[in-house]
Amino acid sequence: MGKFNLSLLFLFISITLTTAQENLTPDNRPHKILNAQRISESPTVDGVLNDAVWQNITPSGDFNMYQPGNEGNIPQEFQSQVKMAYTDKAIYIAVYMYDPNPEGIFRQYSQRDDVFAQADRLAIAINTYNDGINETRFYVTSAGTIGDSRVSSNDQDFGYNVVFSCQISYDQKGWYAEFEIPYNALRFPEKEIQDWSINFYREIKTRNETHTWSFINNSIGKETQYNGLITNLKDIDPPVRLTLFPFAQGVISQFGGETETNVSAGLDLKYGLSDSFTLDATLIPDFGQAAFDEVELNLGPFEQTFRENRQFFSEGIELFKKGGIFFSRRIGNAPSGIAALEDEEKFLENPSRVKLLNAVKISGRTKNNLGIGVLNTVTGKTKTVIQDTVTGVIREVVTEPISNYNVFVLDQQFNGNSSISLINTNVTRDGSFRDANVSALAFDVADSGNNYRTSGRAIVNNVNEPNGFKTGFRSELDIFRIKGNFRYRVGHDFANRTFDINDLGVNFTNNYNNFVAGVSYEIFEPTTVFNRYRFSLTARHRRLYKPSVQTRNDYSFDTFFFTINRFAFGLNGNYSTKNKDYFEPRVDGRFVIFPAALGGRGFISTDFRKKFAYDIGVGARVAFNDPSRSIFVDVSPRYRFSNKFAMILSSEYAINNDEFGYIDNTEEEIFFGQRDRKSIENSITASYNFDPFKAIDLRFRNFWSTADYSDNIFFSLNEDGTKEVTPYDISENDPNTNFNIWNLDLGFRWRFAPGSEASLLYRNQIFKIDEMAQLGYAESLQNLFEQDQQHTLSLRITYFIDYNNVKYLFNKKA
Repeated sequence: MGKFNLSLLFLFISITLTTAQENLTPDNRPHKILNAQRISESPTVDGVLNDAVWQNITPSGDFNMYQPGNEGNIPQEFQSQVKMAYTDKAIYIAVYMYDPNPEGIFRQYSQRDDVFAQADRLAIAINTYNDGINETRFYVTSAGTIGDSRVSSNDQDFGYNVVFSCQISYDQKGWYAEFEIPYNALRFPEKEIQDWSINFYREIKTRNETHTWSFINNSIGKETQYNGLITNLKDIDPPVRLTLFPFAQGVISQFGGETETNVSAGLDLKYGLSDSFTLDATLIPDFGQAAFDEVELNLGPFEQTFRENRQFFSEGIELFKKGGIFFSRRIGNAPSGIAALEDEEKFLENPSRVKLLNAVKISGRTKNNLGIGVLNTVTGKTKTVIQDTVTGVIREVVTEPISNYNVFVLDQQFNGNSSISLINTNVTRDGSFRDANVSALAFDVADSGNNYRTSGRAIVNNVNEPNGFKTGFRSELDIFRIKGNFRYRVGHDFANRTFDINDLGVNFTNNYNNFVAGVSYEIFEPTTVFNRYRFSLTARHRRLYKPSVQTRNDYSFDTFFFTINRFAFGLNGNYSTKNKDYFEPRVDGRFVIFPAALGGRGFISTDFRKKFAYDIGVGARVAFNDPSRSIFVDVSPRYRFSNKFAMILSSEYAINNDEFGYIDNTEEEIFFGQRDRKSIENSITASYNFDPFKAIDLRFRNFWSTADYSDNIFFSLNEDGTKEVTPYDISENDPNTNFNIWNLDLGFRWRFAPGSEASLLYRNQIFKIDEMAQLGYAESLQNLFEQDQQHTLSLRITYFIDYNNVKYLFNKKA
């Protein structure tokens, strides 16, 4: 299989390189041209386009239909025009968006990067390498909210943040946007004549349309391949790219009648090592205001993972995502070691998180489209303090030594649609602790006609533990038909028994040899009823690598419909054959048989442009020849009280009756129990926006779940995967569980200057877990409020400093 994978990869690369396109779009159209004009004096960026600069530049217009389809013409009264100028400091862009009814334009306020509110939206996509793959996008809404993102291959990262300025204005003809984008917000090759490309996206909510300056054919290739070319951009002598983000934070926390205060300060910085490469560093980091994790009751064999909420690890890391072997939450997570208590001992200190000392990343791309990235972090020593309650003797156990985490990436892109990447991650822990090294080769290669694409990766891990050394391997290969209404894919996934990347990555399973095939049909032009619809069928064959046995087959279908009135609905379903699960028993080599099952979910989603809208989903799953049944419902209404205030409520309810799952094992037996599980999750997201720079935000979540074994039906697992009823004494290990967690964040944010922000956050947290599985939701919630609550109040101020502005002030004083 490995030789086949490599042969196919080299075949695709050969075809792609030898049939490279000329300077045409994927549908063989010439690229549109935008002339950039050098100016000696910068315009005043106020959104009013009356500066002499703009009066002297010829506009470029003739926008095209993009969504809901390419067909149709844009009425003249809804046309748009763009102009571009530049200095040695920044580029300047003016956009004229005409509308015969300016008062009717949607204008819901939102904050930085929340550009998908109910407002018209403008996006500028700039590709400083003109490679058809990498873009930086700058957004503004018709309410004045700005945002930015990085687009790379099949990913768009809104965690990316740079400092730029944009203002808007209105008159009787429509609305206007004026951008100043400093060069320190961009990365570009060092050469005399720049080869950049650009496109503009204008979304008009009232018409349910998106227009683009450069035509994009919906059915062929990627939208990033259709950018127009920027000409006359040359002889740029950008200033030093050095920006500083010093911050100070004060925290008051109260729990269990004790109050703690803490004051901290630190510094984030960005330094342009060259026009193409940037160094990002965080010194003495503090992530105390990161969003809370959505913790749930986890009864499965795998860990629960959470998204990255820390800005340094969520901003500008698209290069480090290559190969899928870097999971940033491993850094500063739980210690790798465990401190065990002896008789008569208790914990005095038992840290659940490792302290991050510093983090540095360097990334950029050469003029030959070679991306290079290095990320390095250091975490401090973590100790658990234990006391003997009889003698009073205190001992310390190191659960995590000083550790170094490193990621290195090389990513070669070519032909505007393909890339090959080499990635390495390394974790080195001081002393006799576990070390790990993982290397991956990843590729995503399409032919020049954008008919077919193949993607995959090969991963090798080496883990050095005190008791030995192990090497693991994983491979993936997928081939896609990516053109036209009818598309298909085939793929293969493989991992041996020793595959393990969990030191700086995440994988839940290994030891598999799986195959997948799928077909889909979708439309790219609207009909009289639908703007879009899609059908897909997928079949998966799952088996172990060693021993080579089938574990199960899955057959699924998925449908999605979106009407011209922005009403969406769909239905998906799945049938799974009898499943030999080798992970649920938690004992190597043992498996349990789950019966064949059938399930599905349907949903509807109404027009979010209306003040009141909602999402509703209903699903069920039944097992064959087994009493297990599941029903789940989710409802999410939203109401826009005004352009300043909006609220979203979400409720999810799930009930799983008569299912069975692992509860315990001894050296001789593995025990399962029949249980009823219920869960309710309620959340509220609300925001009052004074303007695009100030807002009060509420984020609340309550998750309750029970696992009830009161049927007193327990099983012992047989060697052949079947179960037989057996007595089980719950007095030593009671599996009954009532889990309840409450998180509330109420904060005020004020972006008082570009790149500078003040944030005042109140956080309330409560948690309780016990064996009272038969309690209802109301009773459990009442018990929850009898627990000690954690109250935290924090104030964080971050200030943006551009070295060039400081230098200018000092020179002016001199």
